[in-house]
Amino acid sequence: MIITLTANPSLDRTVELPGALARGEVQRAVAVHQESGGKGVNVSRALVASGLDTLAVLPGADSDPVLSGLHDGGVPFAALPIGQALRSNVTLTEPDGVTTKINEPGPELSGEQQEALIGLLLDRSRGASWVVLAGSLPPGVPADFYATIARRLRSNVDGTAAPSIAIDSSGAPLAAALVGDAAGKPDLLKPNAEELAELAAAAGFTNVSTADELEADPAKAAEAAAAVVASGVGAVLATLGSKGAVLVTADGAWFATHPPIKAVSTVGAGDSSLAGYLLAATQGGSAQDCLRQAVAHGAAAASLPGSTVPAVHQTTPDAVTITALQKDSQ
Repeated sequence: MIITLTANPSLDRTVELPGALARGEVQRAVAVHQESGGKGVNVSRALVASGLDTLAVLPGADSDPVLSGLHDGGVPFAALPIGQALRSNVTLTEPDGVTTKINEPGPELSGEQQEALIGLLLDRSRGASWVVLAGSLPPGVPADFYATIARRLRSNVDGTAAPSIAIDSSGAPLAAALVGDAAGKPDLLKPNAEELAELAAAAGFTNVSTADELEADPAKAAEAAAAVVASGVGAVLATLGSKGAVLVTADGAWFATHPPIKAVSTVGAGDSSLAGYLLAATQGGSAQDCLRQAVAHGAAAASLPGSTVPAVHQTTPDAVTITALQKDSQ
């Protein structure tokens, strides 16, 4: 069982434009897609599509459109009522794949609600193989929320092994995953290139590069990820957009690419990559197997409209090329 926590879920509306976005002008959409979203929710949706057992933990009332969408989509969930409506996000996609996102902040969670959400997660995650802590944090939630949960998960062991923990976030919540003792650090971090640059700097990597430079140079991306691993994180899966992905563990570093695809929408592609990694991991796959399926899932997601997630039969892992890299860091 893979449990996901989405502290700031959303109703994601994707609007497909017939041409380039024209600011200040009236444009008619060619299609509109609506899905229950948020990073953890997207991971659970992708796992369900591939037949894996998962449970999405999130705040919200049963009548909220986000939870109604999960119910209609057959995604199992456990929700904490908070007496507030969940947020809505809008994404504009252009024919060449350019994506513009407008995300609401989400409802504020009180200290009592935060503790209740953690308690719900701890209760439902007993015996789970992985727990995914993903997405932005809503107003009122401290930046170290995910690190705190990681510690609580590892102290919640009741005769069974603690689950492996993956974190996929950005900004302060992601940086907080590197701070403190080993109990608060994840087994897997899933940054994009921009987030990897920030993490590497926080980990003391002196040869910090921009996101564009990391996407263009997988060897440098591997060095940056190695610095993060050296800080106590189990592994780093860094997605590099259309250029592929890099995986770094204590045992090695690898770069994977997929043949070019026609990008329709990149919304949720990173979340699908994480789902692909977890799918392979739960099946006993090697590090390279996990990376291969992650890239295949991400490519398949980018070729689908809106925030549609692929099933494993829609992915092409055999098309992925993997290259071993050096992972030395300064």
